[in-house]
Amino acid sequence: MELSLLKPLLTSVAMPPLALLLLALLGLLRAARKKRGGLALATLAVLTLWLLSCHGTAVWLGRHALPQFAAASAVQLQSGKVQAIVVLGGGLLPAAPEYGGLPQPSPSTAARLRYGVWLARQSSLPVAFTGGTGWAADGMQPASEAEVAGQVALQDYGVTLRWQESASRDTAGNARLLAPLLLQDGVQRIALVTDAWHMARSVNAFERAGLVVTPAPTGFVLPVESGFLQWLPSPRGLLASQQILRECLGLAVSRFMPV
Repeated sequence: MELSLLKPLLTSVAMPPLALLLLALLGLLRAARKKRGGLALATLAVLTLWLLSCHGTAVWLGRHALPQFAAASAVQLQSGKVQAIVVLGGGLLPAAPEYGGLPQPSPSTAARLRYGVWLARQSSLPVAFTGGTGWAADGMQPASEAEVAGQVALQDYGVTLRWQESASRDTAGNARLLAPLLLQDGVQRIALVTDAWHMARSVNAFERAGLVVTPAPTGFVLPVESGFLQWLPSPRGLLASQQILRECLGLAVSRFMPV
């Protein structure tokens, strides 16, 4: 099986909701065969899925399961310690009907790009963007994330991306392929823009590639509902919990399999 399919498949199997649904199914099969603990296992899986679907759980996980990074400030970027803004891609919408079927940045990519442009305007620093085609999107994207981001940055913000890396497939590839482009232009100190939950692994990758990194996180997982509402299951809560748990898995794997 090709890595383009194997990697996202294994990740899906290890993450909620699929992992917990499979666990619940196993429990029901054990219960049907009158084996002890089957119903308890199924119940535990369902309750865990409920808990991970609550945005309040995602907020707690974001604060306690991953390293924390403060928001960047304009003073940091204007101090001379940073030479460029680097924005990491976060996915692509292959065909947006409202834009004539043209590919568009995913909400995550759009938010990162917007923040990167904002930081560039605050600091007068050039912007780099890195992102090709993710493993899970293999064969789905008509263009790379970097190509689309370059078009959007110019059309919507009037900003030209000085560096565009469009061949990477994942975070490790982002760092490995973009770093030489920056280093050959004398850029070693960067401000790195990605979601807060993705920052720890990203910083590790770019530091291994030989760059000095100032974290510039966006997309913090914060409370968005009051009181008991944040403890009601929702797709948003499940997605946030899944992203954080996936990063925990990615950090654990990177310690044993550095790339």
